[in-house]
Amino acid sequence: MTPLERLGARRAQLGSPLCLGIDPHPDQLPVGVTADVAGIERFARGIIEAAAEHATAVKINVAFFEAFGADGARALARVRGDVPRDLICILDAKRGDIGSTAERYATALLGELDADAVTLSPYLGEDALAPFLAFDDRLLYVLVRTSNPSASRIQDLDVDGQPLYRIVGRWLSDTWTDGRVGLVVGATATSELEALRTDLPEPAFLVPGVGAQGGDLVAATRACDGRRAPGLVTVSRAIAGASRADDWAAAAATAAEALRRRMADAVLPSG
Repeated sequence: MTPLERLGARRAQLGSPLCLGIDPHPDQLPVGVTADVAGIERFARGIIEAAAEHATAVKINVAFFEAFGADGARALARVRGDVPRDLICILDAKRGDIGSTAERYATALLGELDADAVTLSPYLGEDALAPFLAFDDRLLYVLVRTSNPSASRIQDLDVDGQPLYRIVGRWLSDTWTDGRVGLVVGATATSELEALRTDLPEPAFLVPGVGAQGGDLVAATRACDGRRAPGLVTVSRAIAGASRADDWAAAAATAAEALRRRMADAVLPSG
């Protein structure tokens, strides 16, 4: 099965778009977990083991591993290997560079690490995306309207009467139509999220910002699915940070189960 087919099958099985985010910051680890590369690996693998059964996908933020150099790269490979095969693994790298450099990034992330999907920046145009699309069964989630506080400074710029993020979203939706290219749209910008879904009904959305960032879970869940592919709603700290005591793994599992149920309820038909 392709990653897109596995995503659809897993979503049908769980009925929820929960994407388990793995962002192991060394300053936010539980008591007893060391703030070094061994600690972040132990924590990341523990969260996957505890909570992945409640998720449709796992998104690993590569920055938290790359910060430790070669040891971090080896840890990242082991963590990626822990993602169950029936879940898609997204490497959150937000790459975007000229063609030759993008080709090497694609080889690293989709080749050596065998990710099912990656996050990318669109601002260098088609040639920055093409090397990733050359892996013809993988998924790309491209930044459109992000969840960080200053996103509006650039992404909301008026271009011929429309915000820039809407033009970028339209370009992506119109150019790649096979379901493999989705849009990253933050849950903290609820009105923009809902407007984009109305304007662009086809592509899947990957929606971060639910949980610790305060994004609207129900709005994110209802907006994430496209006609071409199921969407995903990413939660990181609200699961991984459910407890900083010795029960952190059990607490993460409990939090993930509760979020899965809430999301499943949000997409049930009314009446």
